[in-house]
Amino acid sequence: MSTQPQRDPRRSPRWARLALVVGVVITVLAGGTALAGQLLIDRWDRAVGKAVLVAPDARNPRAGDPATPTPAERAPRQGPEPQEGTPPGNSPSPGRPSPSGPAGPLNYLVIGSDRRVSNPGAGARADAIVIVHLPAGLREAYLISIPRDLRVPIPGHWPDKINAAYQYGGAGSGGAQLLSATLSDLTGIGFDGGAILDFGGFREIVDALDGIELCLDREVHSIHTEAVFPAGCQHLSGAQALDLARQRYGLPAGDLDRGRNHQRLIQAMVDRAAGSGLFTDPLRLDRTIRAVGDALTVDTGGVPLPELAYALRHLRPDRITGITLPAYPQMIDGTSYVLADPTADGLYRALRDSQVAEWADGHPGWRND
Repeated sequence: MSTQPQRDPRRSPRWARLALVVGVVITVLAGGTALAGQLLIDRWDRAVGKAVLVAPDARNPRAGDPATPTPAERAPRQGPEPQEGTPPGNSPSPGRPSPSGPAGPLNYLVIGSDRRVSNPGAGARADAIVIVHLPAGLREAYLISIPRDLRVPIPGHWPDKINAAYQYGGAGSGGAQLLSATLSDLTGIGFDGGAILDFGGFREIVDALDGIELCLDREVHSIHTEAVFPAGCQHLSGAQALDLARQRYGLPAGDLDRGRNHQRLIQAMVDRAAGSGLFTDPLRLDRTIRAVGDALTVDTGGVPLPELAYALRHLRPDRITGITLPAYPQMIDGTSYVLADPTADGLYRALRDSQVAEWADGHPGWRND
């Protein structure tokens, strides 16, 4: 099995970079600390949902707490107990950003959930799973997208597709905790926090940006609305962007191509936010932050959200690098899975050692530049 995929440089495969939405939120919040004043910062902090999203054994130990075992030191578990509410240490009143906030390296789990408001009985699934790694200094970020069909052992369950962990845990906080435990067992890393983005709010975010410009390399047909998205560049509303994000049937690589379109959509959102004067327009900034807040639930690991945003104030969109987890499709007993390539072990080790930049430089075929 080849570990360096051959790729057309004009068409770099891109997994769902849902973490960039959180990057937009953090960038906007960080910019807003200087622009909007404490009243708006407090309002934005209250707008974002809070919950415990990381299992206790999958959480990175806090600085100065040597009694907390690292993920590699802990005993085997049967799975985390779902917990709702505000993560321990999260302050309901954020206060002013402190210069003594987190310095990194940090790891966050970001989940894109496809819960439909129109069909709540269908449950929620993890449609996109991203590990966000920020090296020390917090001036750059690496986004490792995990194929949702990746076959892995799930604590307390048989091996299954990794997005099943989110369902087994009951979605929401419990699902995120079981998913964090699954990924921690797989990679050996701990998480400093996490976020869930509801795809239902994705439409509101795009509309708050007055739409986005997106370029596709092939035509996409919607099985939900019968809309046709032609190859080439086009302006999309929030409803159109969400419709496109859900399409995978009829695409040559199925879920992999859907992931690439996710990443194009989110990159278009980042470009729109950065190039439209959003950060210098307090009214639009407030509207966008509140739209994001309605769709976002976070676990900051006890760090007030404005303080985390302030710590990430030097992180720019052009310093965010996407990485595809080395993997390949495989049919097993009639079910289509994705299996990790042996190269993935080196990526897991790089995450544990905070050497992702070096790994990416040595494996350019897996970068999504």
